[in-house]
Amino acid sequence: MEAGTHCLLHARALSLRFPGVQALDKVELCLRQGEVHALLGQNGAGKSTLIRVLTGAQAPDEGSITLDGRAIQPVSPHEAQQLGICAVYQEVNLCPNLSVAENIFAGRYPRRPWTAGGGIDWKAVKAGARAALASLQIDLDVDSQLGSHPIAIQQMVAIARATSIAARVLILDEPTSSLDDHEVAQLFRVMQRLKANGMAIVFVTHFLDQVYAVSDRMTVLRNGARVGEYLPSELDRAGLIAAMVGRALAPRAGTRRDRVAEKAATPPALELRQVGRKGKLHPVDLTIGEGAILGVAGLLGSGRTELARLIFGLDRHDSGTILAGSTQVDLRGPVDAIAQGMGFCAEDRQLEGVVGDLSVRENIVLALQARRGLTPCLTPQEQQELAAKLIRTLGITAANAEVPIRQLSGGNQQKALLARWLATRPRLLILDEPTRGIDVAAREDILRVVEELAGEGMAVLFISAEIAEVVREADRVVVLRERRKVAELPGGCDEQAVYGLIAEHA
Repeated sequence: MEAGTHCLLHARALSLRFPGVQALDKVELCLRQGEVHALLGQNGAGKSTLIRVLTGAQAPDEGSITLDGRAIQPVSPHEAQQLGICAVYQEVNLCPNLSVAENIFAGRYPRRPWTAGGGIDWKAVKAGARAALASLQIDLDVDSQLGSHPIAIQQMVAIARATSIAARVLILDEPTSSLDDHEVAQLFRVMQRLKANGMAIVFVTHFLDQVYAVSDRMTVLRNGARVGEYLPSELDRAGLIAAMVGRALAPRAGTRRDRVAEKAATPPALELRQVGRKGKLHPVDLTIGEGAILGVAGLLGSGRTELARLIFGLDRHDSGTILAGSTQVDLRGPVDAIAQGMGFCAEDRQLEGVVGDLSVRENIVLALQARRGLTPCLTPQEQQELAAKLIRTLGITAANAEVPIRQLSGGNQQKALLARWLATRPRLLILDEPTRGIDVAAREDILRVVEELAGEGMAVLFISAEIAEVVREADRVVVLRERRKVAELPGGCDEQAVYGLIAEHA
């Protein structure tokens, strides 16, 4: 089916104000039938707020929404779904303890007639679930528990749920942030099939290459206002970044090895000798020198996060030896790792990082207070001075240090987590996906900070699913595959060489 020329869903002059913040400022969005429409902007630009308005989770102060020419005012996500507007989020909001079929039909189970005994018609539930998955060309046991499947499959189930509701508008909010290249390709194939069937798809992502790969149109938001709507052919990558940020970013050509002078051999900050854990990570040898950035590359499930957790003591290793400096250490938990001068920014900042209801200040001082123990407590003045210094140093954007950290954008939350560990002055900083799900400007800020920290002598373990990012930032690159180390390459190596090693050892 050809893309429509008229707006299937048209949002006009949507405005919404929170205390001290104009979240949306007369925003317009036109979604056409049979198109993938990228919604772009930095964290805090208004994308999430706009999605909440479209899905009925938030009422606008002003403006209107029409669906196929008819005015609508959804007052809840459930009502939006009934109208044909569904959203699938980065953190899949289904029930992992229920089966695939139960998740697809949750809240709207078909029922048997009273003459047949009433109750849920489980045969119809399973048949309908199979049909919804088959329409996406997905073969899955509908009786299996959703939580037993990887996040990519869970997202496909969420999309199947939307198609079974007969959604006309599908909003995909950062759907690829946790997927590997194969899973991204699978998702894109599904999107193309839905598009061909006439669905209007909103695609929210920070991966600009993916925008150009799959999108028919792009709308850019900045500071709650619409900058413009563009065809991908009208705006190149540099122009798109400038539209999102409000200025052109200075290019960062080359690798870290190109940008800093070669150092003489430095003593190791950390050394692993055949360290592993049965069922989690095969024994690995690893050395991170002071002032060095050691990159870790590999696909999802390769053992990247398992390695980080073993080093930080979140999981106990059952083989090998860990040396901090030249001293063998027994890391029985994170407290021991912190005492040895380590810091750890986890992959899932919402689940394992930020404490949403605490203030920015309280989040920043957490690790330093944990390192000191219950006493002596940091005084209120010490906390305020430390938080103010790190907020200024890292360029954290917040109304003040006392606002709940959950009110900050993803990029600013990530900077606050960096600040938490910088407050402890660590010898080794472990960063697991530090740039995942954040906008291009915040990404550049964080990468610059990482390089500066290494330049000052801090050792950094840098883990990322983006191979190009690892190759560019690291002094050396460790390649993992199927929970074992398969190679170690110099920084600045050919990105394709890393992919080749992963494929070679498949």
